[in-house]
Amino acid sequence: MISKEHKKHTALNKPAYGHFGRNEWAITGASCRTIRALADTVFEALSPAYQGAYVDAEHAREEEMPALTDRLHAGAVWEYGNKIAYHQLNYRHSLNTFQYRQLFAHADMVLVNGNHFEGRAQVVIMDNNRKASLVKRLEQLNNVQLLLLSGDVTEPFDFIKEAIPGWQQLPLYRLEETGKIIAFFTDRLQQSAAPLKGLVLAGGKSVRMGGNDKGAMAWHGKEQRYYIADMLKAYCGEVYISCRPDQQAAIDPARPVLPDSFSDLGPYGAILSAFRAQPDTAWLVVACDMPLVNTTALDYLVQLRSRKATATTFISPYDSLPEPLITIWEPKSYPLLLSFLSQGYSCPRKVLINSDTELLSAPDPDVLMNVNTPVDAEAMREKLRATSY
Repeated sequence: MISKEHKKHTALNKPAYGHFGRNEWAITGASCRTIRALADTVFEALSPAYQGAYVDAEHAREEEMPALTDRLHAGAVWEYGNKIAYHQLNYRHSLNTFQYRQLFAHADMVLVNGNHFEGRAQVVIMDNNRKASLVKRLEQLNNVQLLLLSGDVTEPFDFIKEAIPGWQQLPLYRLEETGKIIAFFTDRLQQSAAPLKGLVLAGGKSVRMGGNDKGAMAWHGKEQRYYIADMLKAYCGEVYISCRPDQQAAIDPARPVLPDSFSDLGPYGAILSAFRAQPDTAWLVVACDMPLVNTTALDYLVQLRSRKATATTFISPYDSLPEPLITIWEPKSYPLLLSFLSQGYSCPRKVLINSDTELLSAPDPDVLMNVNTPVDAEAMREKLRATSY
């Protein structure tokens, strides 16, 4: 007999997902055409800064339902088509919440046709022509955030007032007040922006450095892992030092640490470990083997951070590829990193190359110089003596 204290599964910190994504609104109370038109208006206004997704369903009687495509009819489960202007993936089987979240993982907002699907938050349109339909969905209105009046409706329906406690505190606009509606979504997305926290990568074994811990090397009067951590405090609410579990005892106990929970994966495992601990955080990751990293570079990176992208990073001046070890990784990169790992890849640079990454040119390319060997270290000492770094 299993005791009540026994836990069958490890308790993990779960991302703040709804049915489809982190930020989702089901729009209900109007015709599907009206809902689509409202969604189009919002997408058009916000697409420069945010990635949007839309969820809807077909409208047809059973006898009018569209037939399967030839490939699906023949027995294929999926069918992908390059339509030139867009891409299309047809599924034969139905999807569940876990699969929806994978599909919409990169969306900053998901607008849902509430006539067919539920959403974690709701936008309610009040239209006299759709009053009966809205009554049927009262149980789904558990997190209403916006009320809209349509047609000749001049105030919320009585049954809406009864069903939504505190409805007076909700924003109430007319459906045609698109500017106010767009401002509502903009404000909510800004409020939900992931907090930026710092992660100093200091868990390497320093094999090429002859076993001398690169994080403990003092280029600027203190151990580099602490030097970088102190620099990151100006940009991040919290800063952690990433390390191997066996290193933790050697780190100043006053410094927050994040021991690797993904073993033997190097920086890749450190980034995944940070997301495992705090999946709704954006991580400003800086490696401890870059002695020339400065506030000028970090100012530039943080100011040009793109929340729409998977990550924001610099282009390496040495090979013109993304530099993954001085990068802001957005929460949407977490499932992507796990996906690459499941395919046998543990290279963060490969993820950046094959993702929607915001690439920047460093104000001073020298800040991206790595020190990995004793020869590199001696060259860096000479550089520091000869310059103002």
